[in-house]
Amino acid sequence: MNYQHPELFHRHKLNPILTAADWTYPINSVFNPGATLLPDGTTLLLCRVEDRRGLSHLCAARSADGVNDWKIDPQPTLMPDPDHYPEELWGIEDPRITYVPELRKYAIVYTAYTRDGPGVALAFTEDFHHFERFGVIMSPEDKDAALLPHRIGNYWALIHRPVSAPGAHIWVSYSSDLRHWGSHKLMLEARKGAWWDANKIGLSVPPIETPQGWLVIYHGVKQTPAGCLYRLGLALFDLHTPERCLKRGSEWIFGPEELYEQHGDVGYVVFPCGYTLAPDGDTLNLYYGAADSSIALATGSVQAMLKWLEQER
Repeated sequence: MNYQHPELFHRHKLNPILTAADWTYPINSVFNPGATLLPDGTTLLLCRVEDRRGLSHLCAARSADGVNDWKIDPQPTLMPDPDHYPEELWGIEDPRITYVPELRKYAIVYTAYTRDGPGVALAFTEDFHHFERFGVIMSPEDKDAALLPHRIGNYWALIHRPVSAPGAHIWVSYSSDLRHWGSHKLMLEARKGAWWDANKIGLSVPPIETPQGWLVIYHGVKQTPAGCLYRLGLALFDLHTPERCLKRGSEWIFGPEELYEQHGDVGYVVFPCGYTLAPDGDTLNLYYGAADSSIALATGSVQAMLKWLEQER
């Protein structure tokens, strides 16, 4: 029987859609953006920007169609503030944005690069001009985190990726006040052996709420003799008990194939932190960092991903 792997994501013909050359001030690279749709339909990317020292900050880029004519903030949108938040000493990275209707605010969960490694930090904004920082909410080493958009029962839920030797798995934790977190539950475990997602996995974009459950796009890191290889997979989790995995794909669905994904500051990496949904509620625009050097776009169908998972054995 001939087997053809389904193509769940399609790269945009204009990729990469944002590079360091688009910036209005000197930078080294731009990648790993959080994404959201603003009320007027504008796509906002909150990009990780690495300066020429090697430290990262966040900068907003806006586009009417999510592809062209990006308006980039002329100065950094959110800078590290080590004087008030010493855990941001070596920069802030990899934001993931969730709009929280109950609060009427956007939650930005990002990595604070502390002197002891990466930790999970939280900030809120209404307009992406003014920010309320909560500081580090998960101590190092922890990253790849996002907030669910509404409470689960009476508690907020945070998905994150702590590291404990010898593995790095995806966990969910709960809080009544968004500051103090507990009830930690293992959500998805990295496989062992030669699997594409063995030993180290992490959340990619914030979970996508569907009638069937929370659809999670996650990355797996395969250690090869030539270095790390980052690819994407799918899993589905219960809406009311997010730590309960309903289905997990066995194969990766998207990996570094194009030159701009294979060659850069860190080669062979596709790393999404944000997505938007089209008005049809199905077309997903996946914004991802390519080789830690540029931002690219791929489109897919939520229903096609769910169908693919359903057919997985």
